[in-house]
Amino acid sequence: MGTATNPGMATLSAVISESVVSRLERIHSRTASIGVIGLGYVGLPLTLLLSEAGFKVTGFDIDAAKVENLEAGRSYIHRIPQTEILRARTQGFGATCDFAKLVHQDAVIICVPTPLDEHREPDLSFIRKTAESIAPWLVEGQIIVLESTTYPGTTEEVLVPILEAGNRQGLRARRADMHAETRTFQIAFSPEREDPGNDSVARRDIPKVIGGLDPLASEMASGVYGAIFNRTVPVSSTAVAEMTKLLENIYRCVNIALVNELKILCLKMGIDIWEVINAAATKPFGFHPFYPGPGLGGHCIPIDPFYLSWKAREWDFHTRFIELAGEVNGAMPQFVVQSIAAALNRHSIALRGSRILVLGLAYKKDIDDLRESPSLTIIESLQQQGAEVSYNDPYFPTVGRGRHYNLNMTCAPLTQLHTYACIVIVTDHSDYDYKTIVQEARLVVDTRNATKGIDSPKIVRC
Repeated sequence: MGTATNPGMATLSAVISESVVSRLERIHSRTASIGVIGLGYVGLPLTLLLSEAGFKVTGFDIDAAKVENLEAGRSYIHRIPQTEILRARTQGFGATCDFAKLVHQDAVIICVPTPLDEHREPDLSFIRKTAESIAPWLVEGQIIVLESTTYPGTTEEVLVPILEAGNRQGLRARRADMHAETRTFQIAFSPEREDPGNDSVARRDIPKVIGGLDPLASEMASGVYGAIFNRTVPVSSTAVAEMTKLLENIYRCVNIALVNELKILCLKMGIDIWEVINAAATKPFGFHPFYPGPGLGGHCIPIDPFYLSWKAREWDFHTRFIELAGEVNGAMPQFVVQSIAAALNRHSIALRGSRILVLGLAYKKDIDDLRESPSLTIIESLQQQGAEVSYNDPYFPTVGRGRHYNLNMTCAPLTQLHTYACIVIVTDHSDYDYKTIVQEARLVVDTRNATKGIDSPKIVRC
């Protein structure tokens, strides 16, 4: 594994406390105790990597059901098999809701959600509440790493003040210009780079960007991550690391918006946008393919641009390009609904009262993740316009209530497809037999080019 450069324990011991030196020694020897807070799509895979590397890992979560499942060796994330949980349990991994156990950790990694609120502004409540829960249990020399995607400045301006104000020992976050005798903890930011459903790149092969509040924090964090990732990428500050994550996802957001807009134009012109993209992708330089869809989903791409746009106002700066991309992508679910209505209308069928089956709830194929999924918006909009909507998704037997939706629906079987006025492919799961679906359906609206190669007048691609 690619470990951070060790400056030498003798040199370190002259300028930092004995507790930090001993923690660094344990990190580099992989005998350190590490706590991971937030056992969701980011935190749980991370705990398993750390456990596999030999660290003693404790997972922390306020969700008692998650803790109970993990303690029993059960997985609640489809892509993580139960065997991985059981193996980690044999290596000492445990889960708890008791934050007092943080006193026993050499490193603490925070992986909690950072959604948008109802005004499309950053909601840092999970970070703040987590910091308040951590603060009383901080001990000297610990390294605290935030992984949650957020705007530049969050680590230093939000997390650090809460930790400094709430800890019981008067500890301060270590900075490069701080007196050597000051009793401190270390702070770093290292953005998660999870890509659910991507089996082509191993987690270990994804380089880990690390920005410390001071060089010691970068050294400690790099020691932890260097044990589980083949490459670490230290940067000069927490703000640089925070901005790096936003750039990565805004780059994708802007390019997806471009192909979504071109898709609408190509539909009007009678041109197949998918054929255009595939042809352009043959160019060996200067082009990277992005693909259109029914809207953005997941925790990062639909959200990150708004984090930066919000922060930019502090400098009286209007991020016009980024906001335009967000508007284009945000309008795609309604474009799908309009396309469904138009397709039905061409068959002299009204949207109101029509039975419609939506295929796929997850925000991307072959995963069990609903976060910000365009399917949810499409279903609610169709219902509001009077359609009788059902769904099918092999990863979700039921769907209930979330932050931005309240569906309370049960997965419908893929039988008697001819009884639906329209089948809408929103998520192109590999489990679906698209040829059979087209044969049995009366009308198919395909938002993902899932029916590529199937020639039928029943298919409407949008």
